[in-house]
Amino acid sequence: MLGAVQLGLFAAGVVLFVPMGMAGWHLSRNKMLFFSCALFITLAVGVHLVPYFPSVTSFLGSAVPFSSSFIVSRDSCFSLLHEIAFDFQELSNNSKRGSWKWVDSENVVDCDFQKLTKNDASDLLNGSWVVVAGDSQARLMVVSLLELLLGENEMEVIKGDLFLRHSDYNIFVDKIGMKLDFMWAPYVCNLTDLMMGFKENKSYPDVFVMGAGLWDMLHVNNVSEYGVSLKSLKYSLVLLLPISSSFANSDGSGTNVVPIRSPNLFWLGMPKLISSMLNTEEKREKMTDVMWQAYNDELYRSKLLQQSGGPLFLLDVHSLSNNCGAHCTSDGMHYEGAVYEASVHIMLNGLLIESNQKL
Repeated sequence: MLGAVQLGLFAAGVVLFVPMGMAGWHLSRNKMLFFSCALFITLAVGVHLVPYFPSVTSFLGSAVPFSSSFIVSRDSCFSLLHEIAFDFQELSNNSKRGSWKWVDSENVVDCDFQKLTKNDASDLLNGSWVVVAGDSQARLMVVSLLELLLGENEMEVIKGDLFLRHSDYNIFVDKIGMKLDFMWAPYVCNLTDLMMGFKENKSYPDVFVMGAGLWDMLHVNNVSEYGVSLKSLKYSLVLLLPISSSFANSDGSGTNVVPIRSPNLFWLGMPKLISSMLNTEEKREKMTDVMWQAYNDELYRSKLLQQSGGPLFLLDVHSLSNNCGAHCTSDGMHYEGAVYEASVHIMLNGLLIESNQKL
């Protein structure tokens, strides 16, 4: 699209140089002034009306080459956050270490996505309450987030507690005043209960990452019931957003209602399942590509995701794990840390876009 500044400069140039050219044709001063005024008014009106005619705007956008420094729209950058490539290198002990980066396409470069440093991530989450709820995939994301904020040495101290089977985990990072809660919530109904608890307590996290589906697929294996539970979760989110809080006036004359900033909501998608690598016969039988697709279809049908008009931004672990490949997993379900590290940085860059911040 041709920007307003470019149109204004073009119009100014026409108004300035066309009359000068006409003066060179020896027209009378009155004729030249009349034409200049008419031309200026026509162009001014045209510049203001062009945005209301999409076909004209599109034509101008395609006809005039544009600088690569043109600011990409917020929604465009959100859609490009998952444009990530993975690379693995062999280590001396026959193990592999994975790395990742955003692809080098022009649009992705214009969005200026960043791998945040420890200090940058700490500044962004300073004073925040972060809740991550779900199954083992959510726990692995918590590991990557804390590795970024704390460093490897501090992580070694807490990993034992963090990986207690089927348990919650809470930590307060004193240096930045951030509270992080991991909630073991393997079913969607567990997530709904959490949302209703926030509503009842009138206490809401600043960032809430949630996701469930793998346990349902394995232990329930009923697509329609999963869809019903997602709709119930959507209803609880509608009750939560927008948030308001009431407080009593100091003189006892009544109460006031003030808006509170809504939490940033993310859905942690299910990974690519490699049936042949799953470690039990029951998993190989129930957790198939066909069943994964059916569950994913229900997720979009529920309209929970921003991509389908809902409130939650999808952290697309399926796309990331698929890009990483089969060599990134040993059991066909849980992937190398690079996948969850990328998910964390997608979330953090999503927060930056949402708040219009630049580091």
